[in-house]
Amino acid sequence: MQVALILFSFLLGLLVLMHKGKGGGLSDMFGGGMQSSVGGSSVAERNLDRMTIVVALIWFGIVVALGLLMK
Repeated sequence: MQVALILFSFLLGLLVLMHKGKGGGLSDMFGGGMQSSVGGSSVAERNLDRMTIVVALIWFGIVVALGLLMK
């Protein structure tokens, strides 16, 4: 379970960094601030949002499960 928590934490961090920035942020460092037709796709952004939410819920479930197991 601890290994899964580490993997999902890393994946969640990557997914959050992949989101398009609303201003000057960390995503601009990786090309998120560039205006292009590929980066501005609303379908891709919605899919990224969905994947981030799913990974966050799985991460939360692992944290709760580990908390119950440690107790």
